[in-house]
Amino acid sequence: MIKASSLKRGSVVSINQQIYMVKHVDVKTPSARGALTLYKIRLMNVQNGQKLDQSFKGNDMLEDVELSRRPVQFIYKEGSDYTFMDTEDYNQYTLNEGSLEGQIPWLTDNLDGITALLNDGKIICIELPATVQLEIVDTAPAIKGATVTGRTKSATLANGVVIQVPEYLAAGETVKVNTETEKYMSRA
Repeated sequence: MIKASSLKRGSVVSINQQIYMVKHVDVKTPSARGALTLYKIRLMNVQNGQKLDQSFKGNDMLEDVELSRRPVQFIYKEGSDYTFMDTEDYNQYTLNEGSLEGQIPWLTDNLDGITALLNDGKIICIELPATVQLEIVDTAPAIKGATVTGRTKSATLANGVVIQVPEYLAAGETVKVNTETEKYMSRA
């Protein structure tokens, strides 16, 4: 059992004998004395991709699902299916686009650090590495002396995602990006 206050993005729980993955956690702290903190959780059913929004109190208990974790590598996309290969025993697993919501832009060739979550040998979902390094392919020209200011500009990365980067960066530079928040972290 796991407390609702311990849930984070990527956690897997069982509700009404269905397996759900936590996609988003929103914490609401009421201002009234003695009021309990509420956790508004967006869940996705891993079998059919349906979304479920539920609110829990911090001490509500949920049934967590025991999963095995395997290191995998993205191999190829065929139609709406994405195929991953276990880097240790070379088994292949396939997930559809619905199971990879929000993760598809970060699946690039030779991306290391992907973990597959398996339940009874069947792939449930994947976890991306916390950060990826990508090249800036298009942005406004670098502004000389912009290192002092905290201003940002839009930049298109090699995977097509547009993020905000400091003004002093130019096209061709490689940056570190947080895959969960989709925000610039540093130069690579």
